[in-house]
Amino acid sequence: MTKLKSSSLQFFQQFLTNPGAVGAISPSSQKLAMQMVDWIDWADVDAVAECGPGTGVFTERIISKMETNARFFGVELNPELHDAVQSRFVDYRFYNDSVENIEAMCTQEGIEKIDALVCSLPWASFSEELQDSCLDAMLRVLRTDGQFVTFAYLQGLALPAGRRFKKHLHETFSSVELSEVVWMNLPPAIVYRCHR
Repeated sequence: MTKLKSSSLQFFQQFLTNPGAVGAISPSSQKLAMQMVDWIDWADVDAVAECGPGTGVFTERIISKMETNARFFGVELNPELHDAVQSRFVDYRFYNDSVENIEAMCTQEGIEKIDALVCSLPWASFSEELQDSCLDAMLRVLRTDGQFVTFAYLQGLALPAGRRFKKHLHETFSSVELSEVVWMNLPPAIVYRCHR
């Protein structure tokens, strides 16, 4: 079995186990990874964190784009996905924890502020309280003019939680740009590119 097939199968199994936490039936596509990661001004990034790396599709592209001396860590709540991404990228640190505790992780990494946050959390499946708690925690560690990128599946945009999250982004960030629809993803998605 190829790495792609095995990671897709693993992702799908975790979705069946806990759909509210995993949020998708398969890993993100390379097209979505490009829309998420290539937008970031990597010359201006000394520290980057990835929230919800899953099987590491975005992680691979982040690492390929980072400057040589930039620091990186990831946060993955699902234990099996955490173990999978940690074993795939052994030179980097991944915390098996909630994004709500990202301040403690930054302290442990010796990072005062994050320059860029790449986030794959399933916002449309979160309660308002969990959306606020996760986003507020990330904002506490994101530098004043930092870059934040996340995405939403098309079907999630129509849900109350999806609409609420979009509104929250516009209230929180000075700039929120939407990508074109990434049709070559399962499900199709749009990317939110935000500056503080």
